[in-house]
Amino acid sequence: MTANSMIGAALALCFGGLAGQAAGADPLSGEKHIFVQEQGGARQSLGAIRFDSQDGFSRYTLVWDDERFADHFLSMRPFKCHEGPQKYWCHVPYPYENRRQVRADDLTDLEYDLLFLWKGATDYGINMWNGVYYRLKLDGDRIVGTLHEMNMDVLSAPPAPGNLRPISDEDLHAADADSHWLPRLVIE
Repeated sequence: MTANSMIGAALALCFGGLAGQAAGADPLSGEKHIFVQEQGGARQSLGAIRFDSQDGFSRYTLVWDDERFADHFLSMRPFKCHEGPQKYWCHVPYPYENRRQVRADDLTDLEYDLLFLWKGATDYGINMWNGVYYRLKLDGDRIVGTLHEMNMDVLSAPPAPGNLRPISDEDLHAADADSHWLPRLVIE
């Protein structure tokens, strides 16, 4: 390898790394990982998300890590649950129309795709009152979700045609982080 090619390789590494950092700094572009975080700070990856920037917004695609979920048949429905020692976090696929697009000031579509129900590890069924809604916000180069509680019965009937946001602020209740296994969600 000549001196010029070594310098060229070093410059490519330096500037390529900086370009990657700059591209990765936008929390709504590229591929990110979805983590849930325990009270003590330990994180567990549940999947990945791919953001594709468009005119003023980003479309996204979620890919769950099936290895992190177990199949359960609860209250006459199939669920994929992330199992903890005392609680299970069961993903609730949003059953109605969702554009799957976000902007820095509107992450609601993504919040709807990150719905969960929790249940005790030894409980037989599920309780729709145990809904988990992560309210999302941008935090630098990542997205952070804070757990809110909700009664999932609000989704038991389809919303009116054209209503893509049937969950209202009144349906969400700030949760006591100390009383939940996974009070935080992080996408980075």
